[in-house]
Amino acid sequence: MTDTGPLTAATATHSSVDPYARRVQASAVRFLYGLNPLAKLAAPLPAMALLVFVRDAATPAAFLLLAYAVLLIGVDFTRRLAAVLFLALPVSALVIGFGFALWTDPSRVDQSVVVWQIGGWTMYGGAFAVGAATGLRLSAIVALTLIAGLSTTGPDLVRATVQQLRVPYRIGYTALAAFRFVPRFGHELDVIRQAHRVRGAHGGRGPIAAAARWFGYVVPLMAGAIRHAERVALAMDARAFGAHPDRTERYIVPWRVRDTVFIIAFWAVSAALFAAFFPWGLS
Repeated sequence: MTDTGPLTAATATHSSVDPYARRVQASAVRFLYGLNPLAKLAAPLPAMALLVFVRDAATPAAFLLLAYAVLLIGVDFTRRLAAVLFLALPVSALVIGFGFALWTDPSRVDQSVVVWQIGGWTMYGGAFAVGAATGLRLSAIVALTLIAGLSTTGPDLVRATVQQLRVPYRIGYTALAAFRFVPRFGHELDVIRQAHRVRGAHGGRGPIAAAARWFGYVVPLMAGAIRHAERVALAMDARAFGAHPDRTERYIVPWRVRDTVFIIAFWAVSAALFAAFFPWGLS
């Protein structure tokens, strides 16, 4: 409530703060944090859909570089970001590419180049190119999803779908409550582990002791989950959740001009890359 009445989308200020959502403190240069979550999802979506039908290596490589540039500029450079961009994605691309190169039918690829030969088995350059293209394609799609994944909180995404996409709040805020179950369970698991250590329960080393410890966590964790679910249900009932077709919003996730500009710019760059490489082999 405010001095003049209930807080609505028309009267709420954009500076409202959700005390339960993890807010990212970043400089103005890290522009992704200031965009609407739906804009960060809609911008790379057409490119991700078209990359599924691409078979060359140059096009996904270009989109992979584009995603890297947007992430390195738009979000804070942390150890997690460095591990994902420079370790997890390259290793995954290599593993996937090598796996698809092994599985590709040699009779359906170019056999003019022999990469190596072991006994009666031969790795041809055509199969290696197919595997490399597949690994790059999947890595590019994953990198594009990280544009929204590394700069968006779950609560903001839910609120954006309710406020801009008009998703029923009964569905949206139920998902919001589900998002908050995860950190709650993590905290309860830490408390249970500490209690077991204090009591000396399930000590010892080895796989049998580890399995016994994990089985000892299951029952108290389930009991805590049930208690927490009951408290959430009572709180939602006390606030007449679901009694009316819509509800007022305390925290607004607005759609600004910058969101439209980001989508149009990303679509334009994506169209330019597809036009430059044109991977479908049409003249």
